[in-house]
Amino acid sequence: MSGQIHLEPRARVPAAVLTGFDVSPAFAGPSRFKALPMPDLTYTDEIARLTAPLYEKVKSVIPPVEWPFHAPYVAAINRLKRERNAVILAHNYQTPEIYNCVADMVGDSLQLARMAVASEADVIVQGGVHFMAETSKLLNPHKTVLIPDSRAGCSLASSITGADVRLLRQRYPGVPVVAYVNTSADVKAEVDICCTSSNAVKVVESLGADTVIFLPDQYLARNVARQTKVRIIGWAGSCEVHERFTASELNEYRAAHPGIEIIAHPECPPDVVDVCDFTGSTAAMIDYVQTRRPKKVLMVTECSMADNVAAETPGVEFVRPCNLCPHMKRITLPKILDALVYMREEIIIDPALALRARRSVQRMIDLR
Repeated sequence: MSGQIHLEPRARVPAAVLTGFDVSPAFAGPSRFKALPMPDLTYTDEIARLTAPLYEKVKSVIPPVEWPFHAPYVAAINRLKRERNAVILAHNYQTPEIYNCVADMVGDSLQLARMAVASEADVIVQGGVHFMAETSKLLNPHKTVLIPDSRAGCSLASSITGADVRLLRQRYPGVPVVAYVNTSADVKAEVDICCTSSNAVKVVESLGADTVIFLPDQYLARNVARQTKVRIIGWAGSCEVHERFTASELNEYRAAHPGIEIIAHPECPPDVVDVCDFTGSTAAMIDYVQTRRPKKVLMVTECSMADNVAAETPGVEFVRPCNLCPHMKRITLPKILDALVYMREEIIIDPALALRARRSVQRMIDLR
């Protein structure tokens, strides 16, 4: 028997709060590093030779005419990483030239933050959106964390604030609160525990409560409620990429491509999940393709992820219903290079808030 779900309306918040973070000049804080000279970005025969093995990895998804633009940035970034003792974390939604050619670690947001903990790098460059950079900083407080574009937000993270969580606690006294990792440090500081899309049901049931507040993704909350007897109080937030998919659209793809396997992320609406062959986190979707190697697959998620998985699984045909994340696409090779040259857009979190936010993330990590 599945649980029930009650959806709390999303609060109307000022436009200045919707970004989910401070973008004022003071946000970056004083740099502890000296700026380096900007490298020469001319495409030469030497650059072509140095980057040829990397282009071999992405030639199925990046046309030859585009590589002369990317290659000088790829070469310069990989050189500067060594000089800065830096690592680049790339989310699965990053473009192939970032994901395959300059990233040191790839995965979903929590995988990346956890991998960074084990790294001996002094500097982390987050190839992803702002809440991911904050999570990396929470788990790596003594490392310098940079985000190449501080405007790279998230519709989920901007849908709720710490003040909203405090109001929910007043409305539902004693009810534990779970926050999806796709939230700001401000929200993480107010909740009991965090979760990912892959462990959401486990986290909800670990609390031993008959009712749980689950924030902020309404569709993930609905999909969790279908798998547990716990009553879920959700929030009217959503991912602007995943909510655009429809069941009728996917049925049309299935009719046009007999034998296709359709796999979806649980941030999609429940009617979309119902017509899919598999639903799972980004990591689970990648594992599904790489393990089962279907002849033809449609990944119901951000379209750069399909490009990245396609580059790693030759022989699998990908049908791409392309919904781009505009926030992820703010991260580019030129901006990554700029971050490494000038060491700007540093993530700074108030220590007291970081302590509370880190606690909710650590509770999830410690859950076995």
